[in-house]
Amino acid sequence: MSGATRNPVAVVTGAGSGIGLAAAERLITAGWKVAAFDRDEKALAANYRERAEAGRVFAASLDVTDEKAVEKAVQQARKVFDGLDGVVNSAGIAADIPALETPVDLFRKILDINVTGTFIVSQAAARIMKEDGGGAIVNMASVSGLRGSKGRSAYGASKGGVVILTQVLANDLARYGIRVNAVAPGPVNTPMVKAMHVDKDRALWARHLPMRRYAEPDEVASVIEFLLDGSRSSYMTGEIVAVDGGFSGAGIIADD
Repeated sequence: MSGATRNPVAVVTGAGSGIGLAAAERLITAGWKVAAFDRDEKALAANYRERAEAGRVFAASLDVTDEKAVEKAVQQARKVFDGLDGVVNSAGIAADIPALETPVDLFRKILDINVTGTFIVSQAAARIMKEDGGGAIVNMASVSGLRGSKGRSAYGASKGGVVILTQVLANDLARYGIRVNAVAPGPVNTPMVKAMHVDKDRALWARHLPMRRYAEPDEVASVIEFLLDGSRSSYMTGEIVAVDGGFSGAGIIADD
């Protein structure tokens, strides 16, 4: 981690809610300064106004698919906090639609935000980290990018893309002291999931989860914090860490 005499600095996208918000809050508690980016200006204002006034947070609206805007925002974060040590790529959208009913425009949009947006932010940050002596990037994959779940043709393809992107970036950037890992959550009680999953969906997931419950956002955020912290995960790069209540490792699950 660069900048031994200052607080470490992280960029967090999708920081307005869900896992991104939980990650930002955990990092702030751990002593990081955070550049919180999201398209939802109201959510940013509601969650970060006091911390921004205290100099712990720089919050700004950002579309992660806008290359020039991302470049400007990441550079501004570095300038405000005098460095950049970590990135959490949590911005994303999802859909649960059968493949034959998935509009091509929606498929493109999900890939653009989830995959291209992750690449744009990672590339902009890595250019800075290369100059500053290293850092860490954590991408948001999903168990839907590891296994072929129903209704996830677009979302699953995007998260599968994030998995391979993470591994390639880890390979390409290791020489610059930049580690790149990803978390692959199962079902998490985020606003996006709560809006998508009805009781039938929750019952279906529960049948395939050995732990029989959804995660809370902070349970994923704790793993993100670990992967960013070079004092605890210094020899980890290119890893896809499932945080899924046992879903990806389960075979036949006993009925209780």
